[in-house]
Amino acid sequence: MPNIGPGLGLLTYSTLLPSLITIHYENIDETTSRSPHFQIILFFFALYLVAIAQGGHKPCVQAFGADQFDEEDSEECKAKSSFFNWWYFGLCGGIFISLLILTYIQDYLSWVLGFGIPCMVMVLALVVFLLGTKTYRFSVTGSEETPFVRIGRVFVTAIKNWRTSSVAIANEEEARGAFPDQVSEQFKFLNKALLPLNGAKDYGNMCSIREVNEAKQVLRLVPIWATSLWYALIFSQTSTFFTKQGVTLDKKITPGFTIPPAMLQCIIGVAVVIFIPVYDRIIVPLARVVTQKPAGITMLQRIAVGMVVSTLTMIIAALVEMKRLKTAEEHGLIDLPNVTIPMSIWWMVPQYFLFGVADAFTMVGLQEFFYSQVPNELRSVGLSLYISIFGVGSFISSFLVSAIDNITGGDEKYSWFADNLNRAHLDYFYWLLAGLSLIGVAAFAYFAKSYVYRRENRS
Repeated sequence: MPNIGPGLGLLTYSTLLPSLITIHYENIDETTSRSPHFQIILFFFALYLVAIAQGGHKPCVQAFGADQFDEEDSEECKAKSSFFNWWYFGLCGGIFISLLILTYIQDYLSWVLGFGIPCMVMVLALVVFLLGTKTYRFSVTGSEETPFVRIGRVFVTAIKNWRTSSVAIANEEEARGAFPDQVSEQFKFLNKALLPLNGAKDYGNMCSIREVNEAKQVLRLVPIWATSLWYALIFSQTSTFFTKQGVTLDKKITPGFTIPPAMLQCIIGVAVVIFIPVYDRIIVPLARVVTQKPAGITMLQRIAVGMVVSTLTMIIAALVEMKRLKTAEEHGLIDLPNVTIPMSIWWMVPQYFLFGVADAFTMVGLQEFFYSQVPNELRSVGLSLYISIFGVGSFISSFLVSAIDNITGGDEKYSWFADNLNRAHLDYFYWLLAGLSLIGVAAFAYFAKSYVYRRENRS
């Protein structure tokens, strides 16, 4: 958080420089539109500073907030599950307000205010955060080894003992009095870490059952992380191709009032803000009656529901795009990309709203899952894994678009992503994403079905 404030402050300062430079040139009857190198360097330095700060701030502050709930208390345990709902509610609410207010200020008033207001708000947030220092709960880990060392030793020991027979492992488990539910049957090759290296007599460096189970738990996250990338692939389209679709449509809300297409992203925030209270106060209590689970449904079930809804989003987006292309053809606008198509931008509201509902399921589910399914000391790392899903998903989306553009745009043909959207075929791309998403949902369900949830260490 301390780095975000200076980053926003430098962004604000960088927007002041052009006006100062313009005044200087006007005094000698000369104007210029070129920005000095210093301003460009300062601007990008500030952007990278904010990005680096966000990379540390986002996973850590969320993990710290969830750590304030006592898992030994049944009531606080239930409240902890709701924490992730209301965290994302507040986040989307803030984004919604920012898109409404700051975009207007930046476009019609001043970029200095557009960056200055978030800077002042962040400074105020830091002050409020520091005022509560004496009331926060902190985890005390003692003198134990770091989880990176413990987990790494399990993998190294298992690899070095790769020739060990399964009989020797079974004997070791029996000698330790381990029950089947204490040593998971998944990834049994890691059980070789329970034995001393290559049959040596030194038992001091053997891995414990707890350490082996920790390593297995981290390994179980890999297929869940990988199959969640399909959702991130769809997530990437909401701020790119969805917006490009909106640019071509009639953006009048009322006579004389139009909206920027990018502002439609507010609808995602509105959907989240509406749906999360409904989910937390109505759906979860009803689900608890049926499933007898504190959270109503499991985290993986919640993620899967969101993935299915996101697939429906792409189907609706494809149908809307087909309607847009048909309207352009009927009005002879195929080769007039700069002419507004007589089709209201309201047609795009369902796909944005439905994706907001998907977000309320999957985003919150992923946050809670990667927070709770790693060793306690790695919770901020777990949330970093959650964030990395969307970074990697964005790269995959870029690669997929580039590959399809090269394949479909050869021999002087219009590619699926031609600059003239009336000649392009975003609908084909959306159908492709819907198909890939179905495959992703099936793969996710396969791994989720056999997933073994981590037991909280109550000792």
